[in-house]
Amino acid sequence: MRTDAPTPLGSITCPSGRLVIADTGYLGSWSGDAPPMVDESMLSTVDDLALRESIRMSVDLAVAGPDAEAAAESFNRQSGTWLYDIPGHGVEQLTGIFAEHCRTHGFDAWLERLEPRVAHRERVEHAVRAGGSEFIMNGVPVVAIGGLPTDREITVTATPRDYGRIGVRWESISLSVRSTQPISTTFLGHVGVDASRLSLIDADGLGVWRHEEPIDGMADVAFWGRSVQEAVAHFGASLLANPGEDGVYGWANLPVDEAVDRAIAVQEWKQAVRERMIAVDFRPHSHHWQVMAKVRAAEHEAGTIEVGGTRTMCLMTSWGDGLFPVAADHDAAGHLVRIRIRLGDPQRQAQLETMYDRFSLD
Repeated sequence: MRTDAPTPLGSITCPSGRLVIADTGYLGSWSGDAPPMVDESMLSTVDDLALRESIRMSVDLAVAGPDAEAAAESFNRQSGTWLYDIPGHGVEQLTGIFAEHCRTHGFDAWLERLEPRVAHRERVEHAVRAGGSEFIMNGVPVVAIGGLPTDREITVTATPRDYGRIGVRWESISLSVRSTQPISTTFLGHVGVDASRLSLIDADGLGVWRHEEPIDGMADVAFWGRSVQEAVAHFGASLLANPGEDGVYGWANLPVDEAVDRAIAVQEWKQAVRERMIAVDFRPHSHHWQVMAKVRAAEHEAGTIEVGGTRTMCLMTSWGDGLFPVAADHDAAGHLVRIRIRLGDPQRQAQLETMYDRFSLD
């Protein structure tokens, strides 16, 4: 299996010096400087009503006491001395388990409930003070690291690799911070992805990110699939000239209220007859919509946009979803040289090959 030369994907900027690496689909959950709020759209997938309410009542805990750092490291549930997003029903049990752990190992430490809950921007600062680490955002691992240059662009490259019958995919993503020689590597944690794409974004730029709210008051409605021509004839829609999308019809640049009405009408039309097969997508002109349009149009499925005076990048993993490890390389002076996101590995390759075998028609 051959690894090719790195492929340039573009560049980002990081004026705050703090980079957040996260699933693009979850950026709408960012609380900024405010206490976190549970994403109700995520909760809608939880059938157990008691569990749903418990998640709404989630709390944040801090490991306190003279042996806090040693106890937290030994307990090994989350990075640092923080336990974020603990569902309400699990607080008492977790507190008891931690107390027993400390008694067993001789640690003088305990858990304290934090009021108010820890804002996501503050979680970034906790991670930066730890030298960069993973933290939890609405139950999903995110990685944050400081020490990035604040006054220049940071080049992002992807290294492709031929994985045989599953094809060429990204082996890793690299952010080049300095040109000095790296001599040490620190594992930062994992970034969780379940929307097949990652964002590289400045922590303060993320504070003005508009995930679903249209920036210009406009939205698109798109639909595609086996019954698309029947839908086009019924609604009089037009082919959307979006780069990277073939066979997608709908309406572009509609006032939001009108776009909502049309999306609902198409969805209801689809549901009225079981055999109708189309996918319907409501696309408000948000930052998320902007960057995904760039991603779909790009040769290597990576796009950049300006957000709050910063340049952010969204890229497809090429592997779909998963937990992807992130590491930082430092030079002899301790300066950050490079950030690396590992996307492809033998285990992920084996899992994908197994899936291919399972659904093979041969």
